[in-house]
Amino acid sequence: MAVILGAMAAGMGWGIRGQYGHETGAMIAGVLFGLVTVFLFGSHLSSLSGARAAALCALGVSIGGSMTYGSTVGLTHDAPLIGHWDALRWGLLGLAIKGSIWIGFCGTFFGMGLSRVRYRPLEVILLLLVMVFLFFVGVAVINSPYDPEHRVLPSLYFSDNWIFEPDGDVKPRFECWGGLYMALTGLVLYVGVAKDDRLALRLAFWGMLGGALGFPGGQCIQASHAWNPEFYQRGIFEHLPPQINWWNMMETTFGAVWGGVLALGVGLNRHLIGPKEDADTVEITPAAEWALVAVHVVVLVSHEFGVPFQSQLLNIFMSHSLTMVLIPVTAVLAGRYWPYLMTLPILVVPIAGKTVRQLCFNQQPPDLPVLYGVLAYIVLPLTLATLLALLLARRGLFGEGARPFARWSLLLATSMYFWLNFAFFQYPWPWVSVEEWTSRTPNAVIFTVCATCLTLAALFYGWSKREEAAAEKPSAS
Repeated sequence: MAVILGAMAAGMGWGIRGQYGHETGAMIAGVLFGLVTVFLFGSHLSSLSGARAAALCALGVSIGGSMTYGSTVGLTHDAPLIGHWDALRWGLLGLAIKGSIWIGFCGTFFGMGLSRVRYRPLEVILLLLVMVFLFFVGVAVINSPYDPEHRVLPSLYFSDNWIFEPDGDVKPRFECWGGLYMALTGLVLYVGVAKDDRLALRLAFWGMLGGALGFPGGQCIQASHAWNPEFYQRGIFEHLPPQINWWNMMETTFGAVWGGVLALGVGLNRHLIGPKEDADTVEITPAAEWALVAVHVVVLVSHEFGVPFQSQLLNIFMSHSLTMVLIPVTAVLAGRYWPYLMTLPILVVPIAGKTVRQLCFNQQPPDLPVLYGVLAYIVLPLTLATLLALLLARRGLFGEGARPFARWSLLLATSMYFWLNFAFFQYPWPWVSVEEWTSRTPNAVIFTVCATCLTLAALFYGWSKREEAAAEKPSAS
C-alpha cells in the first residue's frame, strides 16, 4: 500500500508540478508524498514531528528544481535528433544523474525529519551555508568553463549542443547540476558520518535510486512516441486519444517511479523511524515565527510574481534553491507553527497565485473575472489551509499524534492541488466545459484516480488499533 499510494501521491504531484515551475512546483509532490508516508508509518510520532518531516520532505525536493533539464530531455526526442542514438544515450544518462540528485535531496531531508537523530536549527543553518559553498565549488569544477559565445562548454555537459547539432540553431543553457551534486555529497556525508543517521543516509540512496530510474524511465515513454509515432497508431494503442500531452505523461511517470521507490525505502527502514529526544522542543517564540512567515511570504511572492520593489540582492538570494530554503528549513526545525504553515498555506501561496494569473490574465479572453478568480483560487484555499494548519497545531499541543495530522492535511492538500490544477487545465473533462477530450484530459483522468485513492485511504485507513500496530511493526531488516 505504501508503494502504491506513494507512487500516486508523487505521480500526481509531479505531474501537477509541470504547470507551476521548478522549486515551488516540486514541493507539491514532496508534501503529498511526505503526508502519505507519515500517515502510514508515523503513527507513533507526535503531531509536530510528523509536520516537520512532511515539511522537510517538501523543502528537500524543491532544491533540485533549480537545475535546467528541458534541453537534456530534448536530446532524446527533439525532431532533428530522432534516430541519433548517441544523443539519446547521453540525454538519458544526464536525466539519470539529474534525477538522482533531485530526489536524493528529498530522501535525505525526509530521513532527517523521520529519524531519531536531532538536528538543531543553528546546526542546520551552518550546514546549509557549507552546502552553498560546496555548490559554487561544484559549479566551478564540474560545470565550467561555460562560454557559449566561443563554443566552450564543460566536459560533462548534458544539454543540447553543437556536438549533436553541428549546424543547428543551438542555444546552450547553463547547468548547475555539478554544484548540487557537491552540495548533496556534503549533506550525505554529514548525516551519515558526523550524525550517524542511518535512516537519512539510507533514504538518501533510495531517493537517488528513485530519481535515477524515474527521470529517464518517464522520458523513455515520451521519446518512444517521438521516435515511433506509427507504433502508437495501431494495435492496442490505436484507441489512445490522439491529444495526449506526452511531456506531462513523462512528468507523471517520473513522479510515480520515484514515489514508489522511495516509499519502498521508507517501508523497509521503518524500524528506524522514531521520536527524537525532546522532539517537540520549540526554540523560537510565536512572535518570531510569524515575523519569519511574513518575511518569507513577501520574499516568495516578490520573486515568483516579479513585484516591482524586488531588489537585485533578493533576486540572487531566491534564485539559488539552497539559499531559498534557508529560512523555511530553520523555522520548521525551530518553530511550533512553521511546520504546519509550511505544509499547508505557505506552499499553496505561489500555486494559487499562478492559477489565478493563468485563468484571469494569461487567457484571452479570461476564463474568469479577476474577482471570482481571486476568491475561488486564492482566498478560499489559503483560508482553509491556514485554518486547518492552526487547528492541527493547537491539537498537537494537547498530545495529538502524527497520523491525525497527516490524515486531515492529506485530505485538504490532495483536493486543493487537484482542483487548482484542474482549473489550470481549463476544466478538461468533456462533460464539464468542452465537447471533446483535450491534450490535458488523459492526465486529468490519471490525477482523478490518484486523488480518489489518496482520499479514500485517508478517510478509511488507520482508525483501528490493529492497523496502527501493523504500521509500527519493524521490518525484519
